[in-house]
Amino acid sequence: MTTTTVLDRSATAPDDISLHDRITRHPDAFRVLSGDRPTGPLHLGHYLGTLANRVRLQNLGVPVVVVIADYQVITDRSDPGPLRDRVRTLVAEYLAAGLDPDRTVIFPHSAVPALNQLMVPFLSLVTDAELRRNPTVKAESLAARRPLGGLLLTYPVHQAADILGVGGTVVPVGRDQLPHLETARLIARRFNERFGTVFTPPEPLLTGTPNLLGTDGAKMSKTRGNTIGLGDTADRTAAIVRGAQTDSNRRITFEPTSRPQVANLLSIIGELTGQHPSDVAAEIGDGGAAELKRRATEAINDTLAPVRRRRAALLADPGHLTGVLVDGTARATAIAGDVLNRVRTAMGMDYFAGG
Repeated sequence: MTTTTVLDRSATAPDDISLHDRITRHPDAFRVLSGDRPTGPLHLGHYLGTLANRVRLQNLGVPVVVVIADYQVITDRSDPGPLRDRVRTLVAEYLAAGLDPDRTVIFPHSAVPALNQLMVPFLSLVTDAELRRNPTVKAESLAARRPLGGLLLTYPVHQAADILGVGGTVVPVGRDQLPHLETARLIARRFNERFGTVFTPPEPLLTGTPNLLGTDGAKMSKTRGNTIGLGDTADRTAAIVRGAQTDSNRRITFEPTSRPQVANLLSIIGELTGQHPSDVAAEIGDGGAAELKRRATEAINDTLAPVRRRRAALLADPGHLTGVLVDGTARATAIAGDVLNRVRTAMGMDYFAGG
């Protein structure tokens, strides 16, 4: 991927531009927290939306922490699936995409008890109504055919513990995810007001990657099966792209509102080649959907070929992947333990300090 910006300035407010500049000038003054639920292999949307951005931040010199949110898998499903294999696959895909475990901390949430201990004081700082206003909780509550589970209701606090517990000060998000981060900011402010300053309210780093559609024209997601996996072969990728929805207009133009499926493929090509989608459309012209899909297939396979090779080699060495998790967990445990100690001290619960 040839794009080098951490943030798309055209899509951000002045405060976000200031954050971009501050990160660029003083990368070691921040700590980025990001993560994924281990519900299956990652796909092209993850690569463009999060993985490449994490690698860019890491390479700028920003301390990056990636949490594998395994406990969050059981917020909305009774069967967590083959977690051990999925977690190892995630680690392989992180490393294959360019994350360096010597510079980036990678760990599973469940292996760091201090993060869960923070849940109790954090829960005292939010109301039931505030939790229910969270978009994820609200949507799942409306869609669920069973009573809302306690873990799902407190999901926003769980996220806040992950962010604040490792000292996260910057969280890369899309605009639609801003309400999720606001709970962590709210908890940080209320804790500081009630007990004394411990936390820096985390700032959102708005990502410039467009919201990509899946091959069926709906939102790209693992559950819909409309994605191109990082582990898919070149031939399978070509077949998936051939089946992607477009329209009957032969001339290719970049019109996101009136031609969303065509614009989606143009955006993917643009993100992977560093071109503006309008320029890609102009090059294709009357080549039609066939040429558009050929270009998309070529861009995807050219970009993912080295990632796929590294992924396969890493998956063949499970001992190395386990070692990455062991090292990352030790580092995350040290960070979260220090935060928890400061929380206890602020709350007057450091009973064993001073002998």
